[in-house]
Amino acid sequence: MRIDIITVLPELLKSPFEASILKRAIEAGLVEVHFHNLRDFATGNYKSIDDTQFGGGAGMVMSIAPIDKCISKLQAERNYDEIIYMTPDGEQLNQSIANQTSLKENIIILCGHYKGVDQRVRDKFITREISIGDYVLSGGELGAAVLCDAVIRLIPGVLGNETSALTDSFQDNLLAPPIYTKPREYDGMKVPEVLFSGNFAKIEKWREEQAYKRTQERRPDLLDDKQ
Repeated sequence: MRIDIITVLPELLKSPFEASILKRAIEAGLVEVHFHNLRDFATGNYKSIDDTQFGGGAGMVMSIAPIDKCISKLQAERNYDEIIYMTPDGEQLNQSIANQTSLKENIIILCGHYKGVDQRVRDKFITREISIGDYVLSGGELGAAVLCDAVIRLIPGVLGNETSALTDSFQDNLLAPPIYTKPREYDGMKVPEVLFSGNFAKIEKWREEQAYKRTQERRPDLLDDKQ
């Protein structure tokens, strides 16, 4: 998979890809991540990539011309399955979207900034708009990092245990069940005996019941989606 990220602040984005699972995925050649500084596609002495709104209003708007140049250059080099715009008014990121995106070969992620982008960018280029929550950040860079983390970990070979991602919260519209490790008892708190039974069918049934119970208590809306 190849991910091209278009941003005003590439330096803000790089560190999440230089550690842990994302770093290992890149080093193993399972994913390529490329950062494109939008100012490299701007003209004029100041390399301006934004301007005031037509009709008045507070806040600057990202201009279409440098974005057009950057995306057009990338599209001339390869085909892209998705061009994603990170924006607060996009569809909210969930595990289903992460699963779908992990199957793509090449994607572009455009990070919004200021008041956002000229609407014509969205009309001409964008195939999917994604938000990471109902709040506003100063730019789309952190949202892009979140999306990439959620997607890259699903690529075959990235995680040490291939089944690990399949048992994460939200994969089946359920939260993950409680998990335990050594010691068996700590400060009077004991690990449930069923986990030592050696009966894997019984253990799996217990985990399913606990996942359902936890979801019912904390995120009953997910159970509505299952029906």
